[in-house]
Amino acid sequence: MSAVKFDEGRLMQVLVAPIVSEKATMVADKSNAVTFKVLQDATKPEIKAAVELMFKVEVKGVSVVNTKGKTKRFGKSMGRRDNVRKAYVTLKPGQELNLSGEAA
Repeated sequence: MSAVKFDEGRLMQVLVAPIVSEKATMVADKSNAVTFKVLQDATKPEIKAAVELMFKVEVKGVSVVNTKGKTKRFGKSMGRRDNVRKAYVTLKPGQELNLSGEAA
């Protein structure tokens, strides 16, 4: 799988932001997985390559969840939140990802 080459500029854009929530923290503690918000059209191999490139860790697997944006009201008008694509990136045993240094 590693024979596939991705455009490095594209990989830098694939990961939008790390998701820091109670659920993400629980998953991280239980199964050594990190949660990222990713581009809507990002593929699993792309996400894997991006994490390995940016954080220099070995990735065991990637699970992806698409969440529909909620409809919200702003006074009279209706609006929608953006759809979100989340990636749960499972790391190989012994691998660790330090997010505190990057996130400002």
